[in-house]
Amino acid sequence: MNLKNSRELKRTRIAIVATLAVAAAASVYYSVIFLWGGSSANDAISFLVTAPLIYGNLIYQTARLGALKRANLHCPAQRLELERIYDESAPALTILIPSFKEQPQILRQTVLSAALAEYPGRRVVVLIDDPVDDHASRAASWRVIHELNRTLAEPARRFAAELEAYGKRRASGKAELGGEQRRLARLYSELGDWFEALALEFGSSGNDDCFAHSNAFFVDRVLRASADAHRARAAELRSGPITSKVIAHEYARLAALLSAEISGFERKTYINLSHAPNKAMNLNAYIGLLGGSFRRIDGPNGTMLAKCTRENANLYVPGAQFLLTLDADSIIMPDYGLRLMHAMVGDDRIAVAQTPYSAFPDAPTLLERTAGATTDIQYIAHQGSTYYDAAYWVGANALLRVSALRDIRTYTKERGHVVPVFIQDRTVIEDTGSTIDLIRKGWKVHNYPDRLAYSATPPDFGALVIQRRRWSNGGLLILPDLIRFWHTGWRNRGRTIEALVRLHYLISPAAGSIGVLTLLLYPFDFTFSVIWLPLAAAPYYFLYGHDLIRSGYRWVDLLGVYALNLLLLPVNLAGVLLSIRQAMSGAKAPFGRTPKVANRIAVPPLYSGFNVLLCMIMVLGVVYAIVSGNYARALFPLFNGVFYAYGLVAFIGLRQSWADALLTVRQRSRGTRDLAVLVPQLPVGRGDIDRRRVARPGGSGRVSDTDWPLQHQGVANSDESCCDRRDALLTHSL
Repeated sequence: MNLKNSRELKRTRIAIVATLAVAAAASVYYSVIFLWGGSSANDAISFLVTAPLIYGNLIYQTARLGALKRANLHCPAQRLELERIYDESAPALTILIPSFKEQPQILRQTVLSAALAEYPGRRVVVLIDDPVDDHASRAASWRVIHELNRTLAEPARRFAAELEAYGKRRASGKAELGGEQRRLARLYSELGDWFEALALEFGSSGNDDCFAHSNAFFVDRVLRASADAHRARAAELRSGPITSKVIAHEYARLAALLSAEISGFERKTYINLSHAPNKAMNLNAYIGLLGGSFRRIDGPNGTMLAKCTRENANLYVPGAQFLLTLDADSIIMPDYGLRLMHAMVGDDRIAVAQTPYSAFPDAPTLLERTAGATTDIQYIAHQGSTYYDAAYWVGANALLRVSALRDIRTYTKERGHVVPVFIQDRTVIEDTGSTIDLIRKGWKVHNYPDRLAYSATPPDFGALVIQRRRWSNGGLLILPDLIRFWHTGWRNRGRTIEALVRLHYLISPAAGSIGVLTLLLYPFDFTFSVIWLPLAAAPYYFLYGHDLIRSGYRWVDLLGVYALNLLLLPVNLAGVLLSIRQAMSGAKAPFGRTPKVANRIAVPPLYSGFNVLLCMIMVLGVVYAIVSGNYARALFPLFNGVFYAYGLVAFIGLRQSWADALLTVRQRSRGTRDLAVLVPQLPVGRGDIDRRRVARPGGSGRVSDTDWPLQHQGVANSDESCCDRRDALLTHSL
């Protein structure tokens, strides 16, 4: 155990003891009030707010404790052990990248990071889900695939030829150890030079676009790091004696490093596959074809896929024992596949292995940096949940066991065709729902304790609204499944602890949002506001600040996180209300894809107006408390009012909010929701440092209502660059 982790463990235990002491004192205090009379509605509401607040704090602290313990116990496998897979028959791995109207530069990074992942015989399939009539977007995605295949083809052929030539020399007895050693060292040096040249190419092409920070990270951590690793390997080969077994291993590894097969698949070109507008069914459509041979049959309604023998097939989908699903705005480190597969092979009950993704560092905007900080804190919580066997599948980058998916397979009927469902799409958080399905069948979810995957953070508040509303929608719908899971083993102490940790993950958007809203609006008395609330919250924020520091942020970022969480209150409430609506009506909530564009997505006036209203209520609360002479009661609304005002200016922008509201009024007065409007130039607010214009979610082309749950208004002048001075505004409403 290192000294730093030892200190953090001590801090965590102290915080847990302090929180338990507050819980005990609050329990005694409220018990006396309720049992001996004198209680009021104020006391009851105070108790109902305090209890879930303390519960949430304890879950975070215990998860942190578990994450630290796992970090202390973690002994990463050595490269020699990981690379044995090159000398054996490796399980078949297919990397699936669901893609919807992606920016080519983002998709290129993701696909290349998958193609360069170290694993023999891997296949990479881009599941292009663009509308069939959006020819430009589909063509752009196919160009990325063809371009990267060309990039890898020549060096892959060369290293495959070197392996074949070595096999012939070895068979004829002409392989000489010293000569092969020098040849391998030269080949690794050339491979390092190839990676360096690729890094220079990517570095020069990504400096002027609005995704420069993610591009720089990809160049540094994937391309240049690989170049350095291969050159170090060359130096190691030159430095000492070598055996024929090592030589054979190195040739096999060289031949596998760039041999990835990159292909694409479009489910919407076949009428008997699912066309449901969500990521889960895009994945399900392809997973259902694994290992099958199919013949295309053209009919009056479109093209169908029919099973047939391999000889008669014009579409063959190779089988796979494992799948790695990777979101099109994420990248994985080169050793991701090796390390996670090592964990999977070591435990045949692991259905999902992953490293919860981290945010790309060095974000150009304050909002992106702050939202990224919350993502990095979630990484710690996910790691800690694994300690209590309570991890959830996080769908952005996960290694999946195909046999486990088939174990939870169901079927549904869509447009008259029966389609298989492996990843449930009952809710918009499909990975969370499928987690419960898996654990009820005895499968496990494993978080590898290292940061090996990174994903984009929404760069503006409008895009963040879409992402976070989706995250908060669905937990209440999954809750009955969790209760049934716990009920089957409630006598087991470990099952109860697991259920308590899982429970917080599902109900925190609802409980947290309602609790915070109550805190902001209800006039609590002096005892609660000045004593119980600060005592209950202090240990949590103390540890949260330390975790920000450990994740590469600063203490001052804690204030930004607090302000951002206040602004996200109506967003979380909207997600919760969508869950309740689905529970009552039975109709699935639309899947809102997080926009990945170089432009600003306008903030719906509903959310901006809600936050402005709460800020005004805080100001009025301060004024009322001062006028009435109750200065202590002014502290809480003053504190939150300051953060609301800061968040509205720094993260949303007052001018941007006003422009979005005006455009909404103007378009609705004209009786249209799809009118292209150009507006005068607006200064860029602090929350929009590098994002100068607004666009439809999803990039170029129209977005239909079936693809997005919100109505959108288009913008003209699609030739503007992301750094144009003119703002073209788009509004979307709930």
